[in-house]
Amino acid sequence: MIFCVEDDHAICDLMIYALQSAGFEAKSIPDGSSLFSILEKEAPELIMLDIMLPGEDGITILKKLRNNTSTADIPIIMATAKGTEYDRVIGLDMGADDYLTKPFGMMEMISRVKAVLRRSRPKENVYLLRAGHLEINTGEHIVSVNGERIFLTLKEYELLRLFMDNPGKAFTREQLLRHVWGADYMGETRTVDVHIGTMRSKLGSCGDYIETVRGVGYRMEAKDTLIL
Repeated sequence: MIFCVEDDHAICDLMIYALQSAGFEAKSIPDGSSLFSILEKEAPELIMLDIMLPGEDGITILKKLRNNTSTADIPIIMATAKGTEYDRVIGLDMGADDYLTKPFGMMEMISRVKAVLRRSRPKENVYLLRAGHLEINTGEHIVSVNGERIFLTLKEYELLRLFMDNPGKAFTREQLLRHVWGADYMGETRTVDVHIGTMRSKLGSCGDYIETVRGVGYRMEAKDTLIL
């Protein structure tokens, strides 16, 4: 979710439309007071923050956001019609991640949003998960059995990764559906059984590591599971 804090409804509607067309969820917020009320319930991925706002200006809002531990790490792109070097320096010095000068193009805005999100998202640690003769390189998404690469579908990989992250833990089919297919998935739990069956087949001698727990679901053997 991206919050667009902008009191000009025409500009904000255009920003929301452009962001949604690019695949983002976006919400229009008219001023700082409304922003802080919404932040008590929801945290966005990024805030587009206009400097010239009714009530508190964008610089004051930026300072409050950066001084609050719950909002300090939210990426913020400042926007203003002024375009003076002073505004840019003040905003960036106070912790803004980027700056747009009005009027700006929607393509430029989308490009800046994507760049800031790429920089701000934590990089996943590359490590190896090993259980007996089975190994996952989580950085490269490579699964190996006895040193030979095995090709899994995305859902099979995500199931195996979940099991190897939680050795010995039993998951119900409903839990596996939520973790791998998402809470909104409307399919049957039989989907889990089919994917685990094909995954076991591909894992060959390591397929037995995924155990069926009668009356519950599935789990992975806990023995010899290492994180490197």
